[in-house]
Amino acid sequence: MEKQILLVDDEEDIRDVLGVYLKDQGYKVFMAGNGEEALKIFAEHKAPIVLSDIKMPGIDGIELLKRIKQDNPDTEFIMITGHGDMDLAIASFHDQAADFITKPINVNILDISLKKLQEKIKGRRQLREYTENLERLIKEKSELQSHLSSLGLMIGSVSHGIKGLLTGLDGGMYMVESGFSKSNTAQIDEGWTIVKLMVDRIRKMVLDILYYAKERNLNWEKVEVLSFAREVADIMERKISSHGIELIRDFNKLSGNCKIDTGYINSALINIFENAVDACINDKLKEKHQISFKMSQDKDNIYFEVSDNGIGMDRETRDKLFTLFFSSKGSKGTGLGLFISNKIIEQHGGSIKVFSTPGQGSKFTINIPKLMPS
Repeated sequence: MEKQILLVDDEEDIRDVLGVYLKDQGYKVFMAGNGEEALKIFAEHKAPIVLSDIKMPGIDGIELLKRIKQDNPDTEFIMITGHGDMDLAIASFHDQAADFITKPINVNILDISLKKLQEKIKGRRQLREYTENLERLIKEKSELQSHLSSLGLMIGSVSHGIKGLLTGLDGGMYMVESGFSKSNTAQIDEGWTIVKLMVDRIRKMVLDILYYAKERNLNWEKVEVLSFAREVADIMERKISSHGIELIRDFNKLSGNCKIDTGYINSALINIFENAVDACINDKLKEKHQISFKMSQDKDNIYFEVSDNGIGMDRETRDKLFTLFFSSKGSKGTGLGLFISNKIIEQHGGSIKVFSTPGQGSKFTINIPKLMPS
């Protein structure tokens, strides 16, 4: 690292002689003939050491010391004094001068003083680096503890969820085997439906875990908005038709293109749809249930809206909905789905809002910029 020093003296001869010596010692020397000029040079170069005459017209050495220390307290200051200025030199220590030397200047004494200051500057830099490394290590340890804690929560949540899924899978397989042994086609069909449902839930759980384990960069691609809306609706209609839930589409006037990661946005919307399906299935008070899927756009954004007339949510559930591992589904949920949906939308530069009232259903509104966020 290059050594730098600001030399301030109103006598040109002293500046010339000291400047040559300091350059020979490996310093890059900035020179000023008065305090005003020194302040301008310091503001630009921030030299770590200032060697200044104590008596100068205008801004003297003491005032220069005060102003530079106010701007940069770590700057080291050496005062140059005459034999009659000893009281001023001693007073400069009150303003945190590091040392003083007397005229005529003995370069050997100056060299000793500069070497001590270089050691001090080096020590301060090493301490700062050590502190920064320590802070970084503490932060990394804190993040590791957080990840381990999350991992423990995930393992507990996932294992609890898998137990329920495996129980359901065993039940479905038993019905299929029993149906075959009795040549009961209806029982075989019912058991096979349960098996397919459990396998689908296991697949979704694995995909959620993989996403949480490693968040990849988005694969941006240009898509036609209306086609994408229809594809998502078609996927969800196949999923909800077996539950007797009606899907209402509202996006026929859409046009134009946008840039998104279609796979991820698809996953995010399906997680939200499945939340709506569960809300309808768990609502025993209404005879008919509907899920509405709307899409709209303006100049800059695309808007998705998924609403249902299911059981709805209270305020506490709404507030925790996108929290990692929070689930209101008991053993059927891992608390990853909506958390991941929210992360996907945020990665796209968008946001999700939820409106819900117990017994009256829920509405999720999502907005995503049409172009990739910087």
